[in-house]
Amino acid sequence: MNTTVRLKASQIYKDWHVIDAAGRPLGRVASEAAALLRGKHKPTFERHLDCGDFVIIVNAASVRVTGRKAEQMAYYSHSGFPGGLRRRSFTDQMQLHPDRIIEDAVKGMLPGGPLGKAMARHLKVYAGPNHPHASQVVGSERARTAREANQAALLQAAPRPPARLRPLSIPQQAAEPLAEKPALAPAKKSRKPAAASSEAVAVQAAPPEPAGEERPKRTRKPAEPAAEPVSTEAVAALPAETAEAPKKRAPRKKAEQAQASSEAPAAAQAPSEDAPKKPARRRTAPKQEE
Repeated sequence: MNTTVRLKASQIYKDWHVIDAAGRPLGRVASEAAALLRGKHKPTFERHLDCGDFVIIVNAASVRVTGRKAEQMAYYSHSGFPGGLRRRSFTDQMQLHPDRIIEDAVKGMLPGGPLGKAMARHLKVYAGPNHPHASQVVGSERARTAREANQAALLQAAPRPPARLRPLSIPQQAAEPLAEKPALAPAKKSRKPAAASSEAVAVQAAPPEPAGEERPKRTRKPAEPAAEPVSTEAVAALPAETAEAPKKRAPRKKAEQAQASSEAPAAAQAPSEDAPKKPARRRTAPKQEE
């Protein structure tokens, strides 16, 4: 499974590169230097980190431009005072400060802000063919060669065998062949229901009787005669005590209420003549269908 490797600030390494600008177009030299300063040539490029290398540009005075750019291009500076604006053409700037021409072109191709300023500090431009960074260039070549050799060794190294399991402390005995069990006869399918009665279970659990003795036969119990229906005449001939069912005793609370109502005067129970009579309820005629 491939995973994305994110480079950390502590894992950044910087090499040194030398670019000869003699007879080359200004834009080609600046774009090459900007890519090296940003670190886009590395597989571990991070857009938010300063993961680029150092760049040395020599022979900056021999850089050339095409077309009429030498006449059209201009460089401005301001002293900070009113009327302090200064303008120089490409030819005048080439005679006075040829290194600034390449520096300005490269800075325009770098990101703005603190990150772009940090990358611009790694750019070294010299008008002639000589530069004072020979030792850094040699050390960078040695580090690059060692890094490539380590990577090649890792790729060519044989894969590490998997770790073996620790042997068991108990000696392993040879397994004895298991004795073959006799094949059981297939059970006969019975047509009886699954839930058998207790008598059937007792009969099955009983030991088998010897062949000489005869097994007694089972006899069924005689069925009891059905009860004859009682006629209405027989019920009428029974005494009254047996014929009548005992009455249930009324609850105590209900009995007291019945006694109190019987003792009340009949005048209280009868409605008075002065009492207002309720109006008779009128019955509405059924609606006739149209």
